[in-house]
Amino acid sequence: MSKNQYLYRRRDHYREELDALMAYPVEEFVEAVCDIGFGCDCCTRCCTRAFNDHVFLLEEDAASALEMDPASVLPAPYYEACDQNGTFYVSGYALRARGDGSCIYLGDDGRCRIYDRRFSICRIYPYMLHRETGEDGTYDWRLISGLDEHGTYHNPISREEGRRIAKETIAYETAYLEQEIRFFTALAEYFEENALQHIRRTFDMTMREFEKGTEVRVRVFHQGQFFDHCVSNYDY
Repeated sequence: MSKNQYLYRRRDHYREELDALMAYPVEEFVEAVCDIGFGCDCCTRCCTRAFNDHVFLLEEDAASALEMDPASVLPAPYYEACDQNGTFYVSGYALRARGDGSCIYLGDDGRCRIYDRRFSICRIYPYMLHRETGEDGTYDWRLISGLDEHGTYHNPISREEGRRIAKETIAYETAYLEQEIRFFTALAEYFEENALQHIRRTFDMTMREFEKGTEVRVRVFHQGQFFDHCVSNYDY
């Protein structure tokens, strides 16, 4: 039996989530989008780490960000595996934030400086369509982020616009799940070829050092390859 069953289980989890997403009734999601009727009021709260934690970049978005400014990205937080040598692995890049937690592309006027080239997650926000565990412990679908915490609601949205939003949101969620599947598939293969394995105890010990400010090695999966980075929690 492989020593990397954890990686295969994670891969299979994302496969199951992708199957569930593909089976979700699209018109039901369209109805929810139209009922919510979200409208942006340019409060810029969504552009801050305090409100949204981090901006995960799909591979095409990461490529665009690297083209604009290689220093604008860093390994996405919440590393997903750690080998016996203390090297972390993660499925992609995140957008770097300023020291105050605001997006590096948020202008002084409260406008996005790359709006026409903004990233996929920014285009669909605040809509989403994935399952997660809620505060009550129930594992269920989540359709919107920060409900009643920003923006305006119950604005008129046509069925045509609702379908466009639903299509873009589902496309994003599909791309995210497929990226995770590729990551865990490639990681399992890499671990098998190099006699590596995910060790939870090593993960926890190295993470404690990271949280103290120690620099750690992180390998980021991007376009089918693993790229080396050295980071500390001060980079976040």
